[in-house]
Amino acid sequence: MTPSPNGPTSPTGPGSTDVPVVTFDDVRDAARRLAGVAHRTPVLRSRTLDALVGAEIHLKCENFQRVGAFKFRGAYNALSRLSARQLARGVAAYSSGNHAQAVALAARELGSRAVIVMPEDAPASKVAATAGYGAEIVRYDRYTGDRNEVCRQLAEERGLTLISPYDHPHVIAGQGTAALELIEETGPLDALLAPVGGGGLMAGSALAATALAPGIRMIGVEPAAGDDTRRSLAAGHPVTIPVPRTIADGQAVESPGELTFSVNRRLLDSVVLVSDDEIRAAMKLAFERLKIVTEPSGASALAALLAGRIDPLPPRVGVIISGGNVGVERFLELLG
Repeated sequence: MTPSPNGPTSPTGPGSTDVPVVTFDDVRDAARRLAGVAHRTPVLRSRTLDALVGAEIHLKCENFQRVGAFKFRGAYNALSRLSARQLARGVAAYSSGNHAQAVALAARELGSRAVIVMPEDAPASKVAATAGYGAEIVRYDRYTGDRNEVCRQLAEERGLTLISPYDHPHVIAGQGTAALELIEETGPLDALLAPVGGGGLMAGSALAATALAPGIRMIGVEPAAGDDTRRSLAAGHPVTIPVPRTIADGQAVESPGELTFSVNRRLLDSVVLVSDDEIRAAMKLAFERLKIVTEPSGASALAALLAGRIDPLPPRVGVIISGGNVGVERFLELLG
């Protein structure tokens, strides 16, 4: 079953008839739509890293994607399916930064306009980039406000189409093209690690990876302060936690999406946790030894690998570096 062109933004729950089915065919379709628009990002190898962890590691570097993160894949795939009328009216989204930039750029590319709800403590570099792509920015307090409600009301008042950062079938399918490209280049892998926030990247990656490499272990990585998906998987249903306080702002999510959870509870093998200090260590190694800049969320999967969270570690492992959007001052502050 292929989702409807716009897809629901607020499915009612796993197993509900209102939850659309997202399949590997949808990921393939998204790849065709993104060809020549999104970057086919490089896969980085490092003998130093291989020796350090004792396995063959393949890093899918989405920090080199347009807007500096994987989010452009899902945003463009979703917006490109809107009608001319919807594009003319504009779109709305909420995000701490990467989805904000992705929707803003996709809207500009497609001749639309974007209104983005961003937390007051969003990284300054991400706010500036979002504005630079032409979006209108509306701020809120993430610790006292409800971003879903703020954005929903805004979309309703202005007649905008709401594009969820993860709980949307075409967003999930678009994000899955990162894993699709990775395995097309490397061949079958034994395990794939990806950061988990709302779960869109993990869900899309799992759809692609399990289709291309049957038997692959799908391992999600969350910051220790924001383990909503791990708790949800243990409970068998989405649970809500207090707003996480972590340097990984892209993973500071209170609850997984209903749609993303419906995919991840089927296809994930495990979720492991990393501390903020372990994320900092991964950012440092990526900069000093791999010569790449990562934001905290972008480095969390690498952090799990370096911290020995994957036991046993299989021979060939893919790791998604999900983004590199961090300003110079913040980067120096984090690494001291």
